[in-house]
Amino acid sequence: MTETVAVVLAGGRGTRLYPASTATTPKQFRTFGGERSDGARSSSDASDGGDESLLARTVARADAVADAVYVLTRPAYADRIGDHAPDAEVLVEPEPRDTGPAMLYAARELAGRHDDPVLVNLPSDHHMGDGYAAALSRAAGVARDTGGLVTLGVTPTRAATGYGYIEPGERHGDYAAVASFTEKPDAETAARFREQGYLWNAGVFAWTPAALFAAARDAGLGEFLDALDRDPAAAFAGVGSVSIDYAVMESAGDAFVLPADFAWDDLGAWDAFERVLDGDGAGNVSLGETLAVDCENCVLAAGADDHVAAVGVSDLAVATYDGRTVVVPKGEAERVRDVVDALD
Repeated sequence: MTETVAVVLAGGRGTRLYPASTATTPKQFRTFGGERSDGARSSSDASDGGDESLLARTVARADAVADAVYVLTRPAYADRIGDHAPDAEVLVEPEPRDTGPAMLYAARELAGRHDDPVLVNLPSDHHMGDGYAAALSRAAGVARDTGGLVTLGVTPTRAATGYGYIEPGERHGDYAAVASFTEKPDAETAARFREQGYLWNAGVFAWTPAALFAAARDAGLGEFLDALDRDPAAAFAGVGSVSIDYAVMESAGDAFVLPADFAWDDLGAWDAFERVLDGDGAGNVSLGETLAVDCENCVLAAGADDHVAAVGVSDLAVATYDGRTVVVPKGEAERVRDVVDALD
């Protein structure tokens, strides 16, 4: 019987969630509040300790649908995975090169450890509500049955410009062929896509190693794959950073999208938490030890040994972790990465 093997991607730095997410302590090792049974989260117990990290939660989701779970990470984080996912195996990519080389490396490694597995690939930093297990299992089934590359598509709830979009094509029962991918459109285009039935690209993929390798060779990555077989470290040293979407998915002939019927959010920037956490009567969301006085619609976040207070402000994200603070209008939360670029 074909095994379902989960690959949890936990090698990113999460620059838009600075200062909670840094090169030394990325967001996948942080805790951002407790989940209710309906898949939403409560901010009442959202301290930085005493709850599960994003990585631990994702591994638990993966364990619910997979026969084996691996955490894929960069060398600097490898020794910390066991603190959050003690029962998962660890795969260490030679060096960080984004999700394209990383997923190809994972597929190569797991093809040698398992007999013709179906790989389900999940980012370690997403919010998933009830229904995720059925969707992940179905995605694995579609990948097994079609021999293609499967991605989950989420029905947009707003005209978001920070997500990729998928245009569904020919229907095949509960899934569809992918007609096109579009990365991070402008607001007008995003609104049009939402009206036209496009789906958000959730960054969750399912495929067999053979299907991924074939698509990668068609996309011009045969030299990288051959180098992986000879010397993975040298292969990574000679390849540029590229996402799996750009590297493979956008040119794949057998790409399919399965609509995902569960609450989902990419916890990529501070404004995301107002969508997945309960707020107070004025719309303020709190993580950790915080105080909001005459504030409206703010996201306030503090680490285990920190405290944040805000007075008379609205529509801001204010976060303090390990003695570092960032203040940003929620509508410009994506720009927090500019702080990290300036500090690097």
